[in-house]
This record gives sequence, C-alpha cells and structure tokens, in this order.
Amino acid sequence: MYVCICNAITEDEIRAVAQSGVRDLWTLQKELGVAAGCGTCKESAMQVLKEAEQPHATRMPAEPRMYSPSAA
Repeated sequence: MYVCICNAITEDEIRAVAQSGVRDLWTLQKELGVAAGCGTCKESAMQVLKEAEQPHATRMPAEPRMYSPSAA
C-alpha cells in the first residue's frame, strides 16, 4: 500500500530500509523522501517503520489506515 502519495513510497519500501537499519524519520526522509512534501504521511510512515522493527513473532496485524489530508 502507498504510504507517501507525494513521492509514491510504499510500505514495502519503508520495510526494506528498516531492514538496512533505518530507525528514525530523518533518516527515512533522507533515504526515501517520505514525509518530505506535505507531511501528511509522517505518522503512517513511522508506524510502518516501528512495525518493521518488531520481531516477526510479536508483530500484531496493523489496523487499516485511511488517508486523511491535513487541513491547510
């Protein structure tokens, strides 16, 4: 699923950089450009990053996330 619409970044791409050691938003922005535009995806991107850090045995299924544009 797309997390960052502005830069067409998917959950799988975030998980891949998490496996390479990315653990914070600043590095995630540097690596992928996520949340570097409008910033609406910041919380969702961090949730995917956090889930990717958890061992597979303890990972809980994620609740469906809905896109909600920020109020300008």
